[in-house]
Amino acid sequence: MGEEPREWLGVDLGIVNLATDSTGESYSGKGVRAVRRRNARLRARLQAKGTKSAKRLLKRRRRKEPRFARDVNHVISKQLVGKAKDTRAGIAPEDIQGIRDRVTVRKAQRADLNSWGFHQLRTFVTYKAALAGVVVRLVDPRNTSRTCPGCGHLDKRNRPTRDGFRCVSCGLAGPADYFAAINIGRRAVRHAADDAA
Repeated sequence: MGEEPREWLGVDLGIVNLATDSTGESYSGKGVRAVRRRNARLRARLQAKGTKSAKRLLKRRRRKEPRFARDVNHVISKQLVGKAKDTRAGIAPEDIQGIRDRVTVRKAQRADLNSWGFHQLRTFVTYKAALAGVVVRLVDPRNTSRTCPGCGHLDKRNRPTRDGFRCVSCGLAGPADYFAAINIGRRAVRHAADDAA
């Protein structure tokens, strides 16, 4: 475990962007969703066929999608840890315990929420950070996407759309995931100060 960092790289997890960090970089899930939907269509066709060769192909493809998701998680975690190490920052991912119960998504996104390996991504970040000497601190993400990083005003109306943020108090506007990541990073700083006191 490395020494306590002064700065923290906040990481917000999501459906559209698998991760967004507090520097504003987003790690898109667009390619992942496209592959998953293509596989779902192919699976439906093969299951409808029901032939021996279709069943063989189904079995082969069943192993392919988790490998693909695992590879994407490895790439994202490597980038996050590399960025934190280069800036001598700690990594503050949101604590995803119960994320599926807390998050409300449209019907079309339910499959994405339930099939993505958020826990796997966090595990990869944690073990790669340990190897690189980067400190990881889990942060409770509650209300981070509804709190203004400019004035600190918390209001449900601050987030008029899924992707957008506009503070009803000071008018600060921008991407909701990015602002949530900033707030997550700041919570890690506060937790570090509380632990030191």
